[in-house]
Amino acid sequence: MPFVFPTDVLYDMPMTPQNFRFQFPRISYFLAGLALAASPMLVSAQTTGPATSAPAAVVAPALVGAAGGISMVGELATVPAPNLTARAWLTLDVNSGQIIAAQNPDEKIEPASLTKLMSAYLVFEAIDNKRLSLDQVVNISEKAWKTEGSRMFVKPNSQVTVDDLLRGVIVQSGNDATVALAEAVAGSEPAFAALMNEEAARQGLRDTHFVNSTGLPDPTHLTTVRDLAILSKNLVAKHPQYLHYYSQKEFTYNKIKQNNRNRLLWSDPTVDGLKTGHTQSAGYCLVATALRDGRRVVSVIVGASSDSARTENSLKLLNWSFQNFDTIKLFDNTQPAVTARVWEGQAETVGLGGAETTWVTVPRGKGALVKPLAQYTQPLIAPLRKGAKVGTVSLSLDGKLLREEALYVLDDVQEAGFFGRIYDKIRLLFE
Repeated sequence: MPFVFPTDVLYDMPMTPQNFRFQFPRISYFLAGLALAASPMLVSAQTTGPATSAPAAVVAPALVGAAGGISMVGELATVPAPNLTARAWLTLDVNSGQIIAAQNPDEKIEPASLTKLMSAYLVFEAIDNKRLSLDQVVNISEKAWKTEGSRMFVKPNSQVTVDDLLRGVIVQSGNDATVALAEAVAGSEPAFAALMNEEAARQGLRDTHFVNSTGLPDPTHLTTVRDLAILSKNLVAKHPQYLHYYSQKEFTYNKIKQNNRNRLLWSDPTVDGLKTGHTQSAGYCLVATALRDGRRVVSVIVGASSDSARTENSLKLLNWSFQNFDTIKLFDNTQPAVTARVWEGQAETVGLGGAETTWVTVPRGKGALVKPLAQYTQPLIAPLRKGAKVGTVSLSLDGKLLREEALYVLDDVQEAGFFGRIYDKIRLLFE
């Protein structure tokens, strides 16, 4: 920006020896401000948006237990989790995204037909992106028809709609229907498995690797109950319009009626999904989800000894999660979590908040005890752009970190004029 020397600084009084003593302080202040304006450290903050200095805690003492990462809220409950007869399990609140409790959450396990959660997710994505439609017909290949394991009983070289094939995958757990849809989306099942792994990486499923679309056993076809819970949360949150498939109790195709293997659909009216799985090596598995009073919970059970055991364990876990925990709305995404001081801007403050509404799950009755602790870049130097990430807000209870959310600038702040910026630069020297 070209600099215009302000004549009122030097020329509003004649420059004579008699009055120079009056002009000298004004000249000194001006030259000091000019030097500050030329400072590379401060000017770069003006031209790149939010300042790049290290984040500083504005409310936050160190969190007890934070060094160990985010705590499972179940650790703070007075009622312990039920004793479950399963190799690994986990329960997660979908509204907050928090894991309530888990056993062996990161142990590598075979997903069996729980694999079909990812297969269906990719089909839903293809439908939403107009690459497939529900009434589109798919040709059943010899490979799909010959796939071993549970079946929809489609005939080779027949034409079946995507809608019917989804019911075959989700209600009947048909491996033949799953391969047919995989081929419709990606051309071949190996290509579809590559898409499954790409999506797993995008969702942050760090311990998951898919070899096929069906869940048939393979030494490298593995996941964890943590990853399955994250995938399930993403599925119900992003594709709620397809949840009706998961609550369908039976489906008849080719004059063969098969029941949904999720027995909770008959015993609990709040349960509306999601998927069963079973192989001899994986044991009996079930990802279940229920919606009660606007709150959704997902439970994951793997390695149970029988169909009845996985059903009983899942119901115990769902009931414990609903009965002993609350999920409360802490911040609305239109309201600031914190109001921050802005320097060198046309506004002196700006609101910082989350991109979405912030929910937190706590032991029942403890919602009022949650402490939000904000950390954000200081100083905040204008110009600031709406949506710029500048820090985090941590939510703790009893000294335990429950969750951490990003803080974003909620409104644009334009930079102030030249002298306004100089004034704030000088003030910052004394902060």
